[in-house]
Amino acid sequence: MTISDNSVAAATTKAPHENQPDYSTWSQSSLISRIAELERQLNSQNHNSSPNDDRTGANEAANRGRTSNKPAEGPAVLRTPSSSSSASSSSRRLTKKPRDIDPSKYNMRFIALKFAYLGQRYNGYEHANGNVTLLPTIEEELWKALMKARLIFPQAVEGEGGRGGDDMGGVNVGQDGGEGRAYKIDWTGCQYSKCGRTDRGVSAFGQVVGIKVRSARPKKKAVVESAGTVTGVGDVVTTAGVPAGASTDVYDSGVGNPLGGLSFSGSENSETEDGWDDIADELPYITILNRVLPEDIRVLAWCPNPPPDFDARFSCRERRYRYFFTQPAFSPTPGPLGFLERGRQKQGSERSTNAAHTEQPREGWLDIEAMREGAKYLIGSHDFRNFCKVDPSKQITNHVRHIYHADIELLDPKTKPLSYLRLPEFRPWESEHDRTTTDQSIGDKSTSNIKIYSITIHGSAFLWHQVRHLAAILFLVGQGLEPPSIIPELLDVKKNPCRPTYEIASDAPLVLWDCIFPDENSGSKEDAMNWVYAGDSRTAKVGKGDNNKFGLGSTVDTLWSVWRQRKIDEILAGELLDLAVSQGDKSALTRGRFKNSTPDLENRSQKVFYGGNEGKFGGKYVPLMQRRRLDPVEVINARYTKRPGKKAIAQVKGRDISNIDP
Repeated sequence: MTISDNSVAAATTKAPHENQPDYSTWSQSSLISRIAELERQLNSQNHNSSPNDDRTGANEAANRGRTSNKPAEGPAVLRTPSSSSSASSSSRRLTKKPRDIDPSKYNMRFIALKFAYLGQRYNGYEHANGNVTLLPTIEEELWKALMKARLIFPQAVEGEGGRGGDDMGGVNVGQDGGEGRAYKIDWTGCQYSKCGRTDRGVSAFGQVVGIKVRSARPKKKAVVESAGTVTGVGDVVTTAGVPAGASTDVYDSGVGNPLGGLSFSGSENSETEDGWDDIADELPYITILNRVLPEDIRVLAWCPNPPPDFDARFSCRERRYRYFFTQPAFSPTPGPLGFLERGRQKQGSERSTNAAHTEQPREGWLDIEAMREGAKYLIGSHDFRNFCKVDPSKQITNHVRHIYHADIELLDPKTKPLSYLRLPEFRPWESEHDRTTTDQSIGDKSTSNIKIYSITIHGSAFLWHQVRHLAAILFLVGQGLEPPSIIPELLDVKKNPCRPTYEIASDAPLVLWDCIFPDENSGSKEDAMNWVYAGDSRTAKVGKGDNNKFGLGSTVDTLWSVWRQRKIDEILAGELLDLAVSQGDKSALTRGRFKNSTPDLENRSQKVFYGGNEGKFGGKYVPLMQRRRLDPVEVINARYTKRPGKKAIAQVKGRDISNIDP
């Protein structure tokens, strides 16, 4: 490396301070060392200041126009024009606040929403303020969507450390395990109610909430004279004798408005004199919410006119649950070993009154008829304290619930899933008859090697984890580990007041299938809600085409993507499973140790199915009625109230527990 004398002279000429070194006197090796040292210092400064680049860019964007002509102070940081502009534009996007709207300019109306969700990615439905969770709740996602769409205007929204998390009241811990603050939501003034409170991992296809939301209905204005009389009503605001800025709104309901200036559009005024259509002219609530909700949460319908005094929880008269499982329940144990009785009900013991299913199924398969026999005992009004988890904080003393329907139902393998593809509107060819394909004969004759069933239960109300407890007992019956008569045995709370310990069924296959709101006056048990679904003809209006059920980004299009992703996973896993079983010489199925059982094999642990992805080894099976019992419900409740600060709960609820010995 060489340095010209001209460069050294120029450096000497530009030196503004006397204390700056005279580089003209330096040797070539000294100059090279000095340049290397300065480069190291510059690189060190750039490295230390890089985490603050975004913050610096945000400050520059915030102060633009006020300090644009002011030179920057402090050490200069080299930055290319492209990176600088990119950082500035990025910071502008991050700091951009959503447009605020004036709630007083809009009508509000009370509606009901029906929506569905797949629950595995969520921490249940109900949200608890101040509770930091690794997974968000369904209620939290719904609240954020309503806020983002500016459909609700709660009186107060407060989050720890100010507004955060999309500027909507807090930050939730992410699913990647990152740190965050407890998310706080507030339904004050929204007339919010919810029907079902599903637990973590549980899904719902017919969840219902009632809520007051923003409406597109034109707001009525009144002309007020100085004497205080109304002289006219119209869409144009005119004030006669009213001070400037005074509100002249007339609320249709005549009730005090808790939302500070928002009028309420009641169901009794479904049309106005200017031809307002209560459905077709309204905001497309389904489309609006589905655009901002996660893809595994979908709004299915809305009701424009819920009954008077509607409450999603207390107005519901029937809840329907389905618990899905496969047949076989898990990969069956091959060979004679699969028929060894390990803790099962012996032939001499009472197992069933139906001789058609006295034979034990292979380990992994379920006796569906025995399960159906057991499910019949559930119908009617019973005390289900032995089929639930006791929550002492609720201080529940009445465990009687009414079951309208209980059965084990088969999903038709010829139509399920995606039975809608058999409709004429979805046929593959335009001609009346489908074209003949080389695999058509196979498709017509094929039957699935695996069947899908559901434990279907309809009831007026349910206790905590009741359906999962019922499913667990039915699975024990299906495996031959318990007789169907175990169910009436556990329902007899006089004989068995204390629940035996047993594991409840897995959460993933459980679905809150539907919530029924019948007409109280007619006596019918059918749902009487006026649901408006996506794509209904009532939502269609000339020039308004964003309420379609089908098409890009629609309800069906999004749910197809959700289904297909999981279907491909199923296909790949199934093909891999078939491949693994087919490989090798098959000696594992035929060699002597399977044919000639030994005491060690006969005494191995029983594999028990609880609704999960696989059977669990639990040692030698112990019948339910021989297991350890929990304390009576009354004792559990009394023990809770004797904890510091808990006695007031029982007193408020008017329950005398002083005579109970814990």
